[in-house]
Amino acid sequence: PSSSVAKLLELKAQLGGDDGKQTFVLKTAKGTRDYNPKQMAIREKVFNTIVSCFKRHGAETIDTPVFELKETLTGKYGEDSKLIYDLKDQGGELLSLRYDLTVPFARYLAMNKITNIKRYHIAKVYRRDNPAMTRGRYREFYQCDFDIAGQYDPMIPDAECLKIVYEILSELDLGDFHIKVNDRRILDGMFAVCGVPDEKFRTICSTVDKLDKMLWEDVKNEMVKEKGLTEEAADQIGEYVSMQGGMDLAERLLHDPKLSQSKQACAGLTDMKQLFSYLQLFQITDKVVFDLSLARGLDYYTGVIYEAVLCQTLQAPTPAPAEQNGAVSGEEGGVSVGSVAGGGRYDGLVGMFDPKGRKVPCVGVSIGIERIFSIMEQKAELSAEKVRTTETQVLVASAQKNLLEERLRLTAELWNAGIKAELLYKKNPKLLTQLQHCEETGIPLVAILGEQELKDGVVKVRNVATREENSQKNNLQFKIHRSSSQQYREHLECIDHC
Repeated sequence: PSSSVAKLLELKAQLGGDDGKQTFVLKTAKGTRDYNPKQMAIREKVFNTIVSCFKRHGAETIDTPVFELKETLTGKYGEDSKLIYDLKDQGGELLSLRYDLTVPFARYLAMNKITNIKRYHIAKVYRRDNPAMTRGRYREFYQCDFDIAGQYDPMIPDAECLKIVYEILSELDLGDFHIKVNDRRILDGMFAVCGVPDEKFRTICSTVDKLDKMLWEDVKNEMVKEKGLTEEAADQIGEYVSMQGGMDLAERLLHDPKLSQSKQACAGLTDMKQLFSYLQLFQITDKVVFDLSLARGLDYYTGVIYEAVLCQTLQAPTPAPAEQNGAVSGEEGGVSVGSVAGGGRYDGLVGMFDPKGRKVPCVGVSIGIERIFSIMEQKAELSAEKVRTTETQVLVASAQKNLLEERLRLTAELWNAGIKAELLYKKNPKLLTQLQHCEETGIPLVAILGEQELKDGVVKVRNVATREENSQKNNLQFKIHRSSSQQYREHLECIDHC
């Protein structure tokens, strides 16, 4: 009947016919990416290194919602507020996706009346950026933050944050790096004595922040022509921002005829000297440089600021755009990644959420995890070493047919003993197929069952790489009885030590 035909036609239309109708394109949303098992294995390794460092320093962890009340995020990011993702108004609360982890942390402290905590937080954040994915800029990406909140003596927590950056970058073995430090009070004092009007501090600060990407002449042009600063003031700033050093530079600037007139700058310089004395005790001054050109863009910093930069470019064959994630434009055929960590002191942010304006001093650091992933992924591409995506220690195999039950029994026994094991999901797999599976996935050992082994009550264990196997009842064997798992564990340890 015609009604049945109509239903069938309707169903065909829903499924999308072959008559040129528009078909749905399968892709990830703009500014996002999938991670394949190999990339996830690299990512997990990076996370484990970072988290173990945070825990070594006594940090706790928290989590906060992916979305916050729109009002919580409003007015905290200056010009970047336009990049916040607002959720569609569905007649309830007005909500936005979190832009970073710092503002939700400040909200958490104020809401729960917490006055001191040392916490880390690793989670995704969202920015409606025009993503340059070839440079590792995404609309959804991980942030990895460590912060110390509380009223403590000057520079002790700040020094520990720098020590953490040093430890993480050293452990990840990304290559040579240095950590630039400065202080917002020194910058503001410098602007004041150079004749920058108060209302132009922040805008001039954001121009100075471009010195790592632009030549001084271009930065000076922007200050004078676009921001309306006098040429004399710009030249004076130029003299200061070219200075780099350590404790000696802080000492010298405390006696600088101009800069010493600023109380703010003197307070910052005194703290900088104190900071370097602690960094000497932590034995990390070889990588830390006091750099007056460091400005960092965010408005909420109030004291010490710092940024870790990789010194070298990563040499690579010309990569496809998809492989360049996290990299800024190449230099000399390599891939330059620039800043891989940054942070500073922000003593006023929590007070913005407290009804009585009570301040909780905070200092923290954010590890540039996406850029680090990019470098690690590229290192893996260039290296001949295979990245394992599973942790299986042993494959339970059979040399003959009709041994599925015995394989299942042995696999269960290994699982029960906490050994990572697997078997192929076929009743009668070929031995060659089973051995090839081990080679492809990097499984180091294969436990082979056969009629003779079952009669003798042993299992033949083969080292996949060396092909060494032994049917004697030594440490490469184990009987199939209750203690077999323990003996097998000893065998695994024996192989590990070899």
